[in-house]
Amino acid sequence: MNKTTLNLIAISVFLMTFSILLGPLINLSPTVPAVTTFAILGIATFDSWGLEGRGGTLFLDLIGRFSKEYRERILHHEAGHFLVAYVLGVAVTGYTLSAWEATKQKQKGLGGVTFDDVELLSQFEKGRITTQILERYYTIWMAGIAAEKLVYSHSSGGADDQNKLMGVLKSLGYSQSMCEQKQRFSVLQAKTIIENNWSGYQALVDTMRERATVCECQNILIKQGAIVHNS
Repeated sequence: MNKTTLNLIAISVFLMTFSILLGPLINLSPTVPAVTTFAILGIATFDSWGLEGRGGTLFLDLIGRFSKEYRERILHHEAGHFLVAYVLGVAVTGYTLSAWEATKQKQKGLGGVTFDDVELLSQFEKGRITTQILERYYTIWMAGIAAEKLVYSHSSGGADDQNKLMGVLKSLGYSQSMCEQKQRFSVLQAKTIIENNWSGYQALVDTMRERATVCECQNILIKQGAIVHNS
């Protein structure tokens, strides 16, 4: 059972508890929370078996979007990916800032940045992937977590990014402890890049908030003096 499904179940338990404690005080019919709880549990069950977690993600994102902090956290997270990819010379092909946008582009999660990863996939297929390109993508994948830690002091997102990194590392034969060490190092690398390009990052956040095109976002980084490192 995935985290999203567990969150839906937690919501249903909260609603039922709320109705038991406060329902009589506000003249709330027990039918209302019962039906709502049944509906949420139904969504959780169908989502877990039929939608691979995407339906629950959409539902929770819909609720979360009423919170400005929630929207801003996703924005800052994705801007971290965008900036670090740009600096490391990996072309960004698109970005999303909501679960619905991500779903339409056949992505998982609450948002995302898509990259031109032809070189990475080509090396994987040939079985001759270089350490240089791997380290580059490790840093990009961890950049969202790094951005959240810089802005909010801690990260609440990035589970899909961590799973992607861990999956690649384990496929290459790394032990659990080495995977965790690589993850920490990649977060530090990403934090350093964002800190060194802080004005560009802040300008990028403002630009992405307006749903600017990828080209417009890149132009902002150029104006802010962000330097691409292809090596």
